[in-house]
Amino acid sequence: MKIYQTKKVTNNLIKTLINIWEPAVIKTHTFLTSKEIENIKKYVPLAIKSVPILLIAITNKKVIAFIGINDQKIEMLFVKNEFQGLGVGKKLIEYAKNNYNINEITVNEQNKKALGFYKHLGFQEYKRSNLDEEGNPYPIIYMKIKS
Repeated sequence: MKIYQTKKVTNNLIKTLINIWEPAVIKTHTFLTSKEIENIKKYVPLAIKSVPILLIAITNKKVIAFIGINDQKIEMLFVKNEFQGLGVGKKLIEYAKNNYNINEITVNEQNKKALGFYKHLGFQEYKRSNLDEEGNPYPIIYMKIKS
């Protein structure tokens, strides 16, 4: 697997990343309705374009995961469903720690697998919000790497 920072976010790349994002969200964000996912999907291209650092993981010339970073915070991390549980997310986070000094992430409280994953990688909860960033009733957990 190769990880690199993409400098240019093309429409083709956005389509590729949405094709990773959507099935991953359907699988991991079971608390969202399909209508809510469709609504969120409208904003994903802008979110992808707006992160200052976008890292792509590639294997066999195919994009299998991506991570977006702003300052030292992970803004997004999605792994293609068939590659989940194989260490891809962990490698992306390790790469981001080593090269971009990431130390923070927010995660939906209902996404128990992600919460456990980040705890396993050394993140710990320091704050909780009853609402997500859009004011919806989906609690958010704010996590930082233990120092």
